[in-house]
Amino acid sequence: MLYDTVIIGGGIVGLATALQLLEKKPSLRLLLIEKENQVAAHQTGHNSGVIHSGLYYKPGSLKANNCIKGYHQLLDFCQKHEIPHEICGKIVVATTEEQIPLMQNLYDRGIQNGLSGLEILSPEQMREIEPHVAGVKGIKVPQTGIINYKVVAEKYAYLIQEKGGRIQLGEKVSSISEREGKSTIVTQKGSYETKLVINCAGLYSDKVTQLTERNPINLRIIPFRGEYYELKPEKHHLVKHLIYPVPDPNFPFLGVHFTRMIEGGVEAGPNAVLAFRREGYKKTDFSWPELKETLAWPGFRKVAGKYWKTGMGEYYRSFSKSAFTKALQALLPELKEEDLIPGGAGVRAQACDEQGGLLDDFAIIENAQSINVCNAPSPAATSSLSIGDTVSDLALKRIID
Repeated sequence: MLYDTVIIGGGIVGLATALQLLEKKPSLRLLLIEKENQVAAHQTGHNSGVIHSGLYYKPGSLKANNCIKGYHQLLDFCQKHEIPHEICGKIVVATTEEQIPLMQNLYDRGIQNGLSGLEILSPEQMREIEPHVAGVKGIKVPQTGIINYKVVAEKYAYLIQEKGGRIQLGEKVSSISEREGKSTIVTQKGSYETKLVINCAGLYSDKVTQLTERNPINLRIIPFRGEYYELKPEKHHLVKHLIYPVPDPNFPFLGVHFTRMIEGGVEAGPNAVLAFRREGYKKTDFSWPELKETLAWPGFRKVAGKYWKTGMGEYYRSFSKSAFTKALQALLPELKEEDLIPGGAGVRAQACDEQGGLLDDFAIIENAQSINVCNAPSPAATSSLSIGDTVSDLALKRIID
């Protein structure tokens, strides 16, 4: 069979793209290939489960536009399909006077991005929402919510197949070749011919892009592991909603925070440390070929050289529970080391260019054979239906009946 399009990657972005394509053109011959034996096995399945409001992102950026549009699409989807979620709200806390200008910038961005109901909070007002929090000022963000994105992704997958799309699990793409305007995708189990390749491979999106590019691309995926603790059940009362710090504007990470989970419980974290393999969820996970590639990338060396002190601090927290606790105590002073138990971990696919820039926006690279979603970290899960909308529109312009 000649497919109209083959999507590589069964995370939430790949699935949302497939679903949007079939919603717009039900007659499409569509195949989605995932190397694992289940969908949502990596970034989606290890997601912290936050429905992001669009507060943090530069107005007019792909992140801002897709997050705000995707937020409403996601909520409509969850209501239609009865997927558990809760819009519980959060507060962003400035713990020092020096953070107040950065916090004000966040508030201004939120207003520019169309968020309603944002409030600047005094310490007393913060404690009315979160009685145990400490800080000099805060922002109330009523739109933030919680969800299980693996459940969302599984529903996407069900609907794709119901609409006639095909999902092939347990197949890793080894090569892509082009001939006479058509691409042949080869896996360890077979080969598939298509008019258009759509790459949503997440942690391996740069590798898949390189399979369709004649020239080297100016980015690499750098894997950052985020490690979590959970609060013991008897300490769940310390967190009523979600509690975030004011993030460091130099990094595309939001800092350690407290997140209520939709199934119950409270997560604390994550830190952000270099993972020694792209799917390295444990400290002991290691791949010398993948680590060697990371260390050899000029952009990563520039990032490491510039921010080595911050990186060392993250590693210290990774191996020191007391240091991790101290970072969390800036927000919740009552918290004690013994209140925390080990939680899960996720790996973020962060694109880094050759000049040492950590890409702050979503990145889509097109060539003759393919559309490549090359940088889709948080808030990609919140934005998934909107990203799928964008990519599907690009695809439909190129797919000829």
